[in-house]
Amino acid sequence: MKTLICEQPGQLAYGSKEKPLPEKGSAILQVKRIGICGTDLHAFEGTQPFFNYPRILGHELAAVIDAVEPGHGFAAGDQVSIIPYFNCGTCIACRNGLPNCCAAISVFGVHADGGMCEYISVPVEYLLKGNDMSFDELALIEPLAIGAHGVRRAGVKPGEFVLVIGAGPIGLGVMEMARIEGANVIAMDVNETRLNFCREKLQVSYTINAAAPDVLQQLQEITGKDMPTVVIDATGNLKAINNALQYLAHGGRYVLVGLQKEAFSFSHPEFHKRETTLMSSRNATREDFEKVMTAMREKKIKPATYITHRVQFGEVKEHFESWLNPANGVIKAMVEC
Repeated sequence: MKTLICEQPGQLAYGSKEKPLPEKGSAILQVKRIGICGTDLHAFEGTQPFFNYPRILGHELAAVIDAVEPGHGFAAGDQVSIIPYFNCGTCIACRNGLPNCCAAISVFGVHADGGMCEYISVPVEYLLKGNDMSFDELALIEPLAIGAHGVRRAGVKPGEFVLVIGAGPIGLGVMEMARIEGANVIAMDVNETRLNFCREKLQVSYTINAAAPDVLQQLQEITGKDMPTVVIDATGNLKAINNALQYLAHGGRYVLVGLQKEAFSFSHPEFHKRETTLMSSRNATREDFEKVMTAMREKKIKPATYITHRVQFGEVKEHFESWLNPANGVIKAMVEC
């Protein structure tokens, strides 16, 4: 079967490998859609932490079950997505119900080869059945679940002002899930095209260009001088992470969803006087995936809104690098298999 391998930063190559054989407790899936994630793009750039090469990328997936043993609640022909975070089940995080930050986690497409191939083998415990959903919807569950988890970590409440920094796919998912929780969402980015997308496609009421000279004044005007009680970074940009504390209300929560390799820092007095709660948000849990699926089924989220680029599997290598260029307007590139 055909595969696409990221051999090293900046280098993709098509290859082939044997179709996986059925194993006890696992299902063989025929891949139908692959969403291109920031993780995939950062791996191509060489800026993704927790990564080694060569690697078959791809963890935002829609698939059809090709083969599965009976007794697990799945059958050949079922449409599924996957929870791509394979956890050990025994470490302290797993014992405390936090498999998303398992001490020995293996993320499909990051620590282990992923879904950029025709068939994959996945343990049935990580499958999500969605026979009533489209392949596009199934492939978009995972990035939206990342947003759902960040919002749940922040404990977002109705009526709060939530500033989301970064209007890429993950940031947009954060905005959607914060909106569903009843928050007043403020989108911040340096890319006006993405801010327009927030206004026109997601009906975000407030948008701010992070490069504007009066960002603090705009936030004060929007929040009645209170400032946002929740700030969520979805950029993974060191400068953005370091600067964002000044945007947070006293007593507020600052959540880092974005990830980068360097150490971040900000003023201790500024952090201290706010009695800031600082949190990271990693991956997502089944609860978050199920929340997203429910929101999709109730039409609170329109997944087609996110898909701006489509290619066939055989065209990925040709187009992949272009998706790194903000001028191309990529929100979500979707690979059809």
